[in-house]
Amino acid sequence: MRVVGETSLGAAFVCLGAMIWLLGGRHCGLRRARLLLAGGAVAAPGPPAWERAFEGLRRLRDRLGAEWWALAAGLLLALLGASPLPAAAGAAGVPLLRRVRRARQARRLRERRADAVIALCGALAGEVRAGRQPGEALLRAARDSGGLGDAQPAVVAAARFGGEVPGALAAAGRQSGAEGLLGLAACWRVAVDQGAGLATGLDRLEAALRAERDQRADLRAQLSGARATAVLLAALPALGLLLGAAMGADPLRVLLHTGAGLGCLAVGTAFEGAGTWWATRIVRGAEGVRRRG
Repeated sequence: MRVVGETSLGAAFVCLGAMIWLLGGRHCGLRRARLLLAGGAVAAPGPPAWERAFEGLRRLRDRLGAEWWALAAGLLLALLGASPLPAAAGAAGVPLLRRVRRARQARRLRERRADAVIALCGALAGEVRAGRQPGEALLRAARDSGGLGDAQPAVVAAARFGGEVPGALAAAGRQSGAEGLLGLAACWRVAVDQGAGLATGLDRLEAALRAERDQRADLRAQLSGARATAVLLAALPALGLLLGAAMGADPLRVLLHTGAGLGCLAVGTAFEGAGTWWATRIVRGAEGVRRRG
């Protein structure tokens, strides 16, 4: 069994080295030939091989998505442990990690839209104070800030051709993160119908949106410690496996090829999933309470 484990480990290192060479070093000779045939010009030396390898890995990660590294890790553990269970677990983790990645991307998109709406309110207030008409001011502010997102053509058309600007702004405010446009639509409607000062309402709206953004940032900073603790607790089993392998205990063989090890693996996986779910629920509950407050 020890010989099989050493053979698997050696094969894993050979595969890793081949992947790094294919990603980072296979174009080195071709690049050198092109430099020699390009008229004899002396070019600066390129980045080292290890840097090209990491750059290739980063491009591969961006192309495939970070969730596929779970499958790669599962395949590596399956090779080292001579068992299909890690590969199956890695394959099962791909859709879960994809969901987490998409949720993170959606949250970043919401934050960018919220920041763009704040910039739009500030730019529009400045244009109105400069003496421009609301329609022209909205056209300039939308062009400079980009706070209307995907609905910018409809709002610009309404402002340029005398359409229903509040309705277009309200429709744009249905985008996730662009809810501040609903307040902008209300300010526009009050200013047009009742002759109120549009710049004053925009200043108040901008201040309220900035305060809400600062509150979200403060909440995220307060919960960062809880998130880091949950991530650390989730990574402790992997650290235990590494320590066991460093001490020569061969934990993969015990977990994947013995009855007691399989039982411990099943119970530990259940507790790990339950703990991660509970920590995530606590954090989301705290966010919900703070938002309602």
